[in-house]
This record gives sequence, structure tokens and C-alpha cells, in this order.
Amino acid sequence: MLTDTHTHLYSEAFSEDRKEMMERAFEAGVKRFFIPAIDSEYTNAMYALEQEFPEQVFLMMGLHPTSVKENYEEELAHVEKQFEDRNFFAVGEIGIDLYWDTSTLEIQKIAFKRQIQLAKKMNLPIVIHCREAFDEIFEVLEGEKDESLFGIFHCFTGTFEEAQRAINFGMKLGIGGVVTFKNGKIDQFLNQIDLKHIVLETDAPYLAPAPYRGKRNESSYLALVCKKVAEIYGISEEEVARVTTENSKEIFDI
Repeated sequence: MLTDTHTHLYSEAFSEDRKEMMERAFEAGVKRFFIPAIDSEYTNAMYALEQEFPEQVFLMMGLHPTSVKENYEEELAHVEKQFEDRNFFAVGEIGIDLYWDTSTLEIQKIAFKRQIQLAKKMNLPIVIHCREAFDEIFEVLEGEKDESLFGIFHCFTGTFEEAQRAINFGMKLGIGGVVTFKNGKIDQFLNQIDLKHIVLETDAPYLAPAPYRGKRNESSYLALVCKKVAEIYGISEEEVARVTTENSKEIFDI
């Protein structure tokens, strides 16, 4: 059994063939799907997905850093309201993204910090989005570090030292399609990290693994990520699936 710890299955990219795409994932052995939020525009689509696949789909709630704009206070209020109304499995995806817009850094930091505090209050994991912002992410985490801080560093693409630092903050490393890229770099040191710190993800519809790089990603491709991780560690795919699924259960308390 495989667990996709990060997949945007409600995305418009799947509007033509969502049911078939899910069937392919089931056939590939993917049994659980953890769904990160982006902003209020996607909330209803997330709820509809959960209703369609109630046994397999597990929702997070949060404000994605690229959606932190002038109205971020309203968006954070929306996030808080959803937590008042129902349960979620994590606060995510949250973090800092300096690839698209550096001008919002200060409000991104505020939104990130506030949502970490919300997660700690709810005793939930955080799921971190980091793009060209390792130093800024670590700075915020340093200020919030305590026993109640834990979660997943989604789509981890940093160095070995950054991986160790993330683990020291109570984070598992989310490993996805990048591990299969020729220039992905994480394959060069991943086997130096105990598998107990790793979870698998696709980030579908983004970051499809080789040989589908550049095309639409989907959760069935998690099997390719698992295969590559098994090669790197020199163990069976079944063992990778078993350990990473156990790790996901530990994080999401399932």
C-alpha cells in the first residue's frame, strides 16, 4: 500500500478524467491521498472530492504562500472558520515562496507564523511549501520551535545539511518526482537519511517523475517515486511502501 501525502486531486487539471485517474492510482497501489489546500477559492472543490472518495481522501486546510496577497487577513479568517466547522488532518500547505513574488515576503512570514501557531493549538502537523526560501523558512521555524512543532517538509529539494535541519525541527521529508530527475540532486544523499524520516508524495498535477517529466502528474505515478527511492536505498519497493506509509500514519495520526 502506498500513501500519497501531497496531491491536488481537486485541480482543474483533472476535471475531464478525475474518476479514471483515481482508478489508475488505486490499481497502482495508492490507497490514501492527503490533500493540501491553496486558498478559499478551492475549498468547495476539496469538500466535493472528499465526498466522492470518503474512504481514501484526507483533507488539510491552510493558505498557500503564493495566495498570500493584500487580502491575506480575510483568507486566514477563512482558514480559521473551516477549523471551527470541522476536522482536518494538517495545516497546509503553508510556508514561503520567493520564486514568484519577493515583494510579499513580510506578509508571507506573518501568514506562515500564524498558521504554525494554529496547528500547535490544534495539535496538528504542518505541511511546508518552500521555494527559494530555505533561510526564511528556517528563521520562522526557529522562532516557533518546541515539542508541539511537527509535520512534513513537502517537495524537499534542499541539501543534505538542509534535510538534517528540517528533521531537527520535527519534519519528515516529502519526496516526490524530483528524486527521479537527472539534475534533482537529492538522490545523491538521500540514502544517508534514515527512511523513518521520509514520506512519499506526487504534488500532482505538478512535478511528474521521469519518464513523464513536463507532463501532467497524477497519483498513480507515486509507484515510480517508490521504485526510485527503493533503488537509492537498495531495498525492496514493498519495504519503502510499508515504512513510508507507517511514517504518514504517525504524522497524520491515522
